[in-house]
Amino acid sequence: MRAVSLSQEPALSALKQYFVCGTKDITDEPYAGESGSHGNFGNALVTTNGAGPHNLQLFMLTPDGVVLNCLPGYWAPQDLVYEMAFAEQLNQVWNNKQYSTAQKNYMFRTMHLAHAKAHPKEMTNRSHLQGFDALYEAENHLATSDFIRDKTLITKNAEGHLKWTPNAFRTTDEVMHMRLASHPFERYDKFNVAAFSDYGKQHYDKSEDAMREDGHIDHEKTVGQPTLGKAHKPAEVNDDGKYWGNTFRK
Repeated sequence: MRAVSLSQEPALSALKQYFVCGTKDITDEPYAGESGSHGNFGNALVTTNGAGPHNLQLFMLTPDGVVLNCLPGYWAPQDLVYEMAFAEQLNQVWNNKQYSTAQKNYMFRTMHLAHAKAHPKEMTNRSHLQGFDALYEAENHLATSDFIRDKTLITKNAEGHLKWTPNAFRTTDEVMHMRLASHPFERYDKFNVAAFSDYGKQHYDKSEDAMREDGHIDHEKTVGQPTLGKAHKPAEVNDDGKYWGNTFRK
């Protein structure tokens, strides 16, 4: 998946002004998702916040490698900047020597949860799960997924297909703050990326390089297309056997 938001304003200027940017190729990582292989000058498109979490994670770190914020998958430019500003608030807490470690951790948790509740409605509207990801969660993690707000709102129709109302699922902008809140000021080298980004289908590809001018996909061009990443592997677990971050999964 191509993260077009990084090269668009207002994200581009904010990245240049406030961050030292770096990248990591996760193709061979066990948590990497799978997608089609796209050329550097291929088509790009806009999708919903949090789409393609296995393919891309956007970390915001302190200079000493502590995770302040992490956005799984694609994020719209304006929402990315909004989360950058929040990371700066957390960075001020981290650098404040007047706070004890316990106080800093408490502030991290409460600030993340409060921030999720204060997101602009437009941002939340851009953060709904893709339909196939919602279906995957309902089919495979109905009783345990932290994305499912109310499983009673997920039912089967006469043909046996799942259906749901919008309120059945939490949005990606809410869940990512919930997951981060459980691991305050954790170092990047200890951060369990596999579990943090564990939701939805492992394969994510909208075949944008095969998109015609009319906006439809030329499916003949997708046949035999090379892929990046690996087949699905379960998220890593800690010694206590519980998924990190995904506290509603067992």
